[in-house]
Amino acid sequence: MTQPASLPDTFRLALCAFNLASGGASRDSFLAAIDTRLARAKGEGAALLVLPEYLSEAFLAWKPDGLAPTAELAYMAGEAEALLPGLRSLVARHGVSLVAGSVPWPDGAGGHLNRAFALLSDGRDIVHDKLALTPFELDRDSWHLTPGDRVVRFDFAGLSMMMLICLDIEMPALSCLIARDAPDLLIVPSMTSSLAGYHRVFGCAKARAVELMCSVAVCGVVGAAPGTTQNDTNVSGAALYIPCEPSLGYRGVVAEIAPVDGTAGEEPFLVADVPVAAIRELRAGGAEVWPGNWSAETVSLVKE
Repeated sequence: MTQPASLPDTFRLALCAFNLASGGASRDSFLAAIDTRLARAKGEGAALLVLPEYLSEAFLAWKPDGLAPTAELAYMAGEAEALLPGLRSLVARHGVSLVAGSVPWPDGAGGHLNRAFALLSDGRDIVHDKLALTPFELDRDSWHLTPGDRVVRFDFAGLSMMMLICLDIEMPALSCLIARDAPDLLIVPSMTSSLAGYHRVFGCAKARAVELMCSVAVCGVVGAAPGTTQNDTNVSGAALYIPCEPSLGYRGVVAEIAPVDGTAGEEPFLVADVPVAAIRELRAGGAEVWPGNWSAETVSLVKE
């Protein structure tokens, strides 16, 4: 199969499992931290840098004294709004697109969404609001969020892309929905407080790469933000998963960095190439068994 001239053979991205302890103590120092990571991504040839879910916890390092946990979402949302122009300027200066993790964002009805922002180097902003909220995100005594209601497919640099956030990737029904128009690249910012959570998210991300015949990039925060009241431990790594096909090396892994807790200052930073053209060849009929010779319309569930 001949690929369109505009389709790249590969797409290089960087995944940073941001250490929340390194976000600084002010807006300016936080922007400087992101500037450093964008410069590193650019220096290693990446066109996109992905940061994790709840990157906004870093903002708690400079929160006002006496801020109640129930007021933290509104505070972080306000800081996110104030920081977005600076983040867009960094993207423009480096020419590297940025998935700026996720932040609380007003839902228009007095509550907050957990929103991931993709700030693209062509000037567009693409957002995804987390669909599958955890019990922690539904606690009325601390952080109580509103779920999103859509998945957005967008095109960038010759690829089709989608974003999901953390627990979203564990939902089989979402995988079925995405399968109708599967992207070349699925981007998954996450936050997990334990190894169990890490393995749930990353294990499901690898499964989605097989199910959807696409690449899945996932990374989570590590460390803890000064001033946090909610997440004093975070464990994660970074990975780029692909279908388990002989032509792609069998294992379904382009590259991955094992999970760490960040307490010693670790911050996994992974640069990897998405094999865009090779996977499109597989989707067009070159795969061993995908998608399988069956139809959901012809199968029923029977209880006995």
